[in-house]
Amino acid sequence: MADDGTGAGALKAENQALQEVLAAEHVAVWGYGVVGAALGTSADQAAVASQAAHRDLRDQVAELIDSRKVAPVPAEAGYALPFPVLNAHDAASLAVRLEDGVSRALVRLLDQAAGKATRQLAVGALGAAEVRAVSWRAKAGQTPVTSPFPGLPT
Repeated sequence: MADDGTGAGALKAENQALQEVLAAEHVAVWGYGVVGAALGTSADQAAVASQAAHRDLRDQVAELIDSRKVAPVPAEAGYALPFPVLNAHDAASLAVRLEDGVSRALVRLLDQAAGKATRQLAVGALGAAEVRAVSWRAKAGQTPVTSPFPGLPT
């Protein structure tokens, strides 16, 4: 873990990790559009809430990066799906992949965080991502539904 120093190297590493979180959040916001579309008119409120949570975190991270006079990584026009999303099961499985991807980026941010505020942001967001992932794993019929170490390889 990076120390609490504010040296240029530590801030550069933290900014790069923030960019990785922002990129993961762009994917999650886009991906939850696919999840919602696959769920159809009976869209699960969890999909709407999950997309809103990722949109809020994306905006918060983008503002933080911008406040450091660094250009935030832009969203792509679209992203490749890891598999076809044809039904509610596929949608829940995609949601799990989205949450896991964000969790990996947040763990990297924790590793590179140079300051307490950044670590607090990452820990809070990581916990929230795992709570959402637990719900989606259950809906996708995946076991176990919990991850002992969210964002780390199993």
